[in-house]
Amino acid sequence: MEIGVFIPIGNNGWLISENAPQYMPTFELNKTIVTEAEKYGLDFALSMIKYRGFGGKTEFWDHNLETFTLMAGLAAVTSRIKLFATAATLTMPPAIVARMASTIDSISNGRFGLNIITGWQKPEYSQMGLWPGDEFFARRYDYVTEYVKILRELWTTGQSDIKGEFFTMDDCRVSPKPTAEMKVICAGQSEAGMAFTALYADYNFCFGKGVNTPTAFAPTAARLKAHTAKTGRDVTTYALFMLIADETDEAAFAKWEHYKAGADTEALAWLTQQSAADTKSGPDTNVRTMADPTSAVNINMGTLVGSYANIARMLDEVATVPGAAGVLLTFDDFIIGMRDFGERIQPLMTTRQHIAPLAEVA
Repeated sequence: MEIGVFIPIGNNGWLISENAPQYMPTFELNKTIVTEAEKYGLDFALSMIKYRGFGGKTEFWDHNLETFTLMAGLAAVTSRIKLFATAATLTMPPAIVARMASTIDSISNGRFGLNIITGWQKPEYSQMGLWPGDEFFARRYDYVTEYVKILRELWTTGQSDIKGEFFTMDDCRVSPKPTAEMKVICAGQSEAGMAFTALYADYNFCFGKGVNTPTAFAPTAARLKAHTAKTGRDVTTYALFMLIADETDEAAFAKWEHYKAGADTEALAWLTQQSAADTKSGPDTNVRTMADPTSAVNINMGTLVGSYANIARMLDEVATVPGAAGVLLTFDDFIIGMRDFGERIQPLMTTRQHIAPLAEVA
């Protein structure tokens, strides 16, 4: 099973709480996390993109780095781990993204890939005059389909003449082309998003579900398998989980309850308001999951809470889900969490025993 880390490109990571660690995003912080991840044999690191946060007392995600320049810097200081930046498709033309991706491919010696997002939080884009209107919610996967077709053409042939509804290429050129096959991630969970992923992406990322229910995302993975059965493509699921670990289950749950007690209600209200704007995509989207009040303090991602041994056991359970190829991890405290994972959790996982020798390299 592959393991990746969802690095904290925005302030405070993924805990919307006054009681959680409060910090600004910096290159040095993310460099430390990713170089530690590489040392422990993790397979990849992914950075999101966010142009406007949720506010509140914690100013949640009001402070963000930029994903491509960050990953270019991280490519230069790593040697093995795969790196994924996120393309907000409303903000950058596909030909520019294709060239930036090719550049980071060169910096990383073929370790770079791309996460594609359509955009769901209207104020991120309207503040820059880039929101195309609320009808975009219904057409966003038509838009991103053209976008990815152009990317694929430019990466594979160096040229595109696609004439579409949203983009018009006129002998568009990109050279040099990437040295390695450029892998594409999509996290779409609506039926349109799943259909797009099955046709054009290589991996689908979804939210884990609940607290200490590591296989509860199985229906989502099954939905993707149903779509890929129609396309005949091999696209696998990676589930997002937060790890809150300690010596004992009791100590770990005490931290989790403390974080929940400090939930930033103002920031969470903003998240709920923005998630309701899209009335076109159906109930099964990541955005709807994020705003669910059940565990919104960490945007309702799957949460594994407990002793190091119990978390190792639960992570191994993820691999039993048909179609699941790995997990994407976040932590309450990223540096401590990464080291605890590498030294105290991963060595106990049966699905990661092959990684142990790699951690001794470098």
